[in-house]
Amino acid sequence: MSARRSLLYRILDNSYPRWILVLPSVILFAVFALPLAALVARSFSSDFLNSALSEQAFHALSLSLLTSSITTMIAVALGTPLAYMLARSKSRRVAWLELILDLPIVLPPSVAGLALLIAFGRNGLFGPALSLFGVSLPFTTAAVVLAQTFVAAPLYVRSARIGFAHVDAELTEAAHVEGANTWQLFHAVMIPIAGRVLASGAILTWTRALGEFGATILFAGNLEGVTQTMPMAIYLGFERNLNVAMALAVVLIAVSALLLAITRRLEAPH
Repeated sequence: MSARRSLLYRILDNSYPRWILVLPSVILFAVFALPLAALVARSFSSDFLNSALSEQAFHALSLSLLTSSITTMIAVALGTPLAYMLARSKSRRVAWLELILDLPIVLPPSVAGLALLIAFGRNGLFGPALSLFGVSLPFTTAAVVLAQTFVAAPLYVRSARIGFAHVDAELTEAAHVEGANTWQLFHAVMIPIAGRVLASGAILTWTRALGEFGATILFAGNLEGVTQTMPMAIYLGFERNLNVAMALAVVLIAVSALLLAITRRLEAPH
């Protein structure tokens, strides 16, 4: 332990040259920044505006904005009560529920798409029951929303759960003393206090849904105007129109960067 402390003190008092810290930092930053810079530079040198305003790009962008917005609304509407109950519950079984909810975050996209196909495909577990009501999900816009919800909504539930869990217990106790019921505590105390965290979680969910690819292509396919979102159009562009693919990729980068900046602003202490 004394040797480790001695090494730490020597680093902190500048006995070691700064490049020991700076060099690996620069290398890793370059790994992140250079590919993005190369993509932006190449896209703007290859008729960016015409590619970004093409019919294929317009259909892909509008569909992505529509489906990711619907996904976010579903996540907020259904995930907020769920996150609140998970945060307030003291049951040991909650840990297992949280494990199931967090699994889609870490699962490979191909596994998520396969699971959706096995569950809701025409020959899947629930496919025949859905067909009785005239519902066929695969290769539809609804399938895109379902795939995005499966992989993105857990991010919102996780953020909201953490936000509700960090609300000061004294405030909730004071609300109970004043006679507040569960609903009043939820919408008048918890929601306003955790509002910034909920908004941050919603933005992350929207961003994740906007960039979803793997589960969507397996479950919804790649039909232009129906299921072809921006990531799908980018993938198809490698074979048909690389300029459109690069233009859409730059748009996706710009939107993601903007949303991440808003998220950081919401998470910043005031």
